[in-house]
Amino acid sequence: MPGRFITFEGIDGAGKSTHIEAVAAHLCEGGHSVVSTREPGGTELAEALRKLVLHTPMDALTETLLIFAARRDHVANLIAPAMARGDVVLCDRFTDATFAYQGAGRGFDPVVLMQLETWVQGDLQPDLTLWFDLDPPLALRRAASARSPDRFEQQDVDFFERVRAGYRTRQEQHPDRFVRIDAAREQGEVRRQVVAALQARKW
Repeated sequence: MPGRFITFEGIDGAGKSTHIEAVAAHLCEGGHSVVSTREPGGTELAEALRKLVLHTPMDALTETLLIFAARRDHVANLIAPAMARGDVVLCDRFTDATFAYQGAGRGFDPVVLMQLETWVQGDLQPDLTLWFDLDPPLALRRAASARSPDRFEQQDVDFFERVRAGYRTRQEQHPDRFVRIDAAREQGEVRRQVVAALQARKW
């Protein structure tokens, strides 16, 4: 049986990371072997690139190329092998985040992003993308109370409004795999939305 690939997307503070462990537990209870990972990151090289992307000032092109370099190593050395074994891969962000953050947020050319997407991942796309949608001012308040901000979390509300719009565009372009999760609701209700999305696919 081929593996499955589930991605978790949303602006910083939307709470997506909180629910990855719950999804992993739900799938393990159903007899699946689960691998949890993140982007940028997931491999030794990609984690090193993550530190540069999150904490070193750079222009949009450099930022984008580093993210796709990390993604290439991640896909080749973790995601693809896990799926070949029949595992379910849960990933905290993937290419939709690049279109939202670097594309919509930074204003980077989406045509170039599409070319890089093809070069780096071929026809690999998530089987399901859970988009944790939240109003940016609320998301920023949540993120500020949780940890010290990285280079992205220090951006203003207007930046995150553009990122949110970028996610909405990706949802419109890929309606079959995107499920919008109303992340403004209380945690138990958010979890119910997530489980419902999995059950709708009989997972």
